[in-house]
Amino acid sequence: MQSGERTNAAGKPVSNKILLSISDSEFNLLRPHLEYVRLPNHLVLHETGGRLEFAYFPNLGLISLVVVMKDGKTAEAGVVGNEGFTGTPAVVGLSRGPLRAVVQVTGDGFRVKVAALQDTLESTPHLQMILNRYAAIRCMQVAQTAACNRLHEIKQRLARWLLMTQDRVDSGALPITHDFLATMLGTDRPSVSLAAGVLQKKGLIAYTRGAVKILNRKKLEGFACECYGVIRQYDGELGMK
Repeated sequence: MQSGERTNAAGKPVSNKILLSISDSEFNLLRPHLEYVRLPNHLVLHETGGRLEFAYFPNLGLISLVVVMKDGKTAEAGVVGNEGFTGTPAVVGLSRGPLRAVVQVTGDGFRVKVAALQDTLESTPHLQMILNRYAAIRCMQVAQTAACNRLHEIKQRLARWLLMTQDRVDSGALPITHDFLATMLGTDRPSVSLAAGVLQKKGLIAYTRGAVKILNRKKLEGFACECYGVIRQYDGELGMK
């Protein structure tokens, strides 16, 4: 089913791949609960340890999932685009989530109250299967990202992260700053600047104020650590290839 063929009750078109993949009968059960929302840059959708009130299904844009420590330091755990949704703990009946979810690239989408989603899943077995599968694959991606953050150099991690972001935003120009990259990669701004400088000197990216443009994706893939290939395989299980 193509984007635009489905809408929520207010007539807003659906582009989220999960919402487009389920049957008409299951979508119609969920449709009354889909509230259209704009997702501006840096909007926090869920805070670490907070109660899950909504699950979000992006149409456009990018949501970052980050681990936040007591001292305020952060590290990435994953990214979500229109292939997925946020609020995976709710699918298995949990009321709280361990990660901060923050909009990284402006977009839009739909939110559903967790209670309404959980009630709907009782009558939508295919949707429940897809959400469970997505949650399981997300866990594998988080595990790979954790290993990457511990074992690989910042420049390799930056290459991997830029590729993952482009996969979901589908654009060569990514509207992100070095400060936000530092937050995602769990490092400081100077380290990100040095790493970006290496990639730029190699002709892989171009950095301007507030944006990173990928110039040579194939070579960037070759420069990234092995974790990108592993995560890309998981993405293939979600139909992103």
